[in-house]
Amino acid sequence: MEVRAKKALGQHFLTDQDIARRIVGALQGSPVLEVGPGMGVLTQYLINTDLKAIEIDKESVVYLRKHFPELGDGLIEGDFLKMDLGSVFPGQFSIIGNFPYNISSQIFFKIIDNRDLVPEVVCMIQKEVAERIAEKPGTKTYGILSVFLQAWYDIEYLFTVGSGAFNPPPKVQSAVIRLTRNSRTSLGCDEKLFKTVVKTAFGQRRKTLRNSLKPLLASRSFVGTKPPQDDNVASGACHSERSEESPFSDPVFDLRPERLSVEDFIDLTLRLSQ
Repeated sequence: MEVRAKKALGQHFLTDQDIARRIVGALQGSPVLEVGPGMGVLTQYLINTDLKAIEIDKESVVYLRKHFPELGDGLIEGDFLKMDLGSVFPGQFSIIGNFPYNISSQIFFKIIDNRDLVPEVVCMIQKEVAERIAEKPGTKTYGILSVFLQAWYDIEYLFTVGSGAFNPPPKVQSAVIRLTRNSRTSLGCDEKLFKTVVKTAFGQRRKTLRNSLKPLLASRSFVGTKPPQDDNVASGACHSERSEESPFSDPVFDLRPERLSVEDFIDLTLRLSQ
């Protein structure tokens, strides 16, 4: 019996055993949560570790129970995106998996939200997404996910995987990356505003920050700017005072978002919250 790959679940089953061993070999920590084990190509090399696996596909769950009875209660039928990660293990754990391309970003956001529980992630994703996540500031592929993940994790692009390693073969190449939790314990700024600043800036990435962030400056729910001057105040004095207070006077606002590092975005968030 084999599991039928389901397009709706973004399933492309890895069949190359050498690649499977390399992925598992890149994992350094334990215990381990495997996301979407499918037919167990990674599971077979993890079965002797402190392992749990979550699988949403009922057909895959039947297959795994038959071929990996050792998993027992460690095989969880469910949706990783809806899972309470705090209930998986008593403490921290690593995550491994061949993530479905269509929900990889959602998986990463879930990991970010649980970053203090997850010190390490080894995963295979679409090559284009892997490059974007690992990219440094100053390039066209550097973006929202790059900033959010690099704020909390060190990213390593490990190796590329061709489409021939899968059944059915995807139309794109894949890549394996490793995320290792960095030493940052706090952004030192309003995290909600930080996310808003990053998303707003990259939402119009061809514009300078001066133009893309205008909506944030205008919204008093985000910045503590003084209220507009009374119409009776002399226009010259009004313009002079407000220009001195403008947070847009810094040269950083002449840049486009891909030029800013995580630290730059933190600093920017602090400026906009003053």
